[in-house]
Amino acid sequence: MNSKLTAVALAAAVVAGTAATAVPASAAAKAEPTRCHTADLKAGFATGDDAKPEMGQTTKQTQAYIWFTNQSKRTCTLSGFAGVDMVGAQKTDGTWSLARSSKKPVKMTLEQGDTVDFSITLLPVARSTPQKEKFVPAKFLVTPPNETKHFTLKWPFGGQILKQDGATHPATYVNPVGL
Repeated sequence: MNSKLTAVALAAAVVAGTAATAVPASAAAKAEPTRCHTADLKAGFATGDDAKPEMGQTTKQTQAYIWFTNQSKRTCTLSGFAGVDMVGAQKTDGTWSLARSSKKPVKMTLEQGDTVDFSITLLPVARSTPQKEKFVPAKFLVTPPNETKHFTLKWPFGGQILKQDGATHPATYVNPVGL
């Protein structure tokens, strides 16, 4: 029955003197961009004066920022949390996989050459803090959201962080991309 209605509609269009025209590809709806893959991106620490964490103070939390730049020739999206593993400089440090904040991620669309960042909240400690209570960052293994390959970034800021790698709610954690 459906094909009978289609035939009647086509016949009515021909009788009326109109014919269907093809829609050019340029007018067709653009496909939604797909997610960014590690190979599409560059990454690094934001090192400008206003972006550096205050590692010399030990009374409050501070933030370090990591950026992703779309170096591909296509538009892509990032949404969620980057995986961040800190590798320590001391033999006792090991690797610390950072917990995520409770902030809700948003979807970020990156055109070719666009950059987006995310922050890592840190709790610095004094040099006089006992060694077993401090973590000395050496490098960060940063995996873009929903990816398995990471970037290895050397920690450029010095300082120590209160070691809370086993805490339920540590004072050092990662925030979503774009927030």
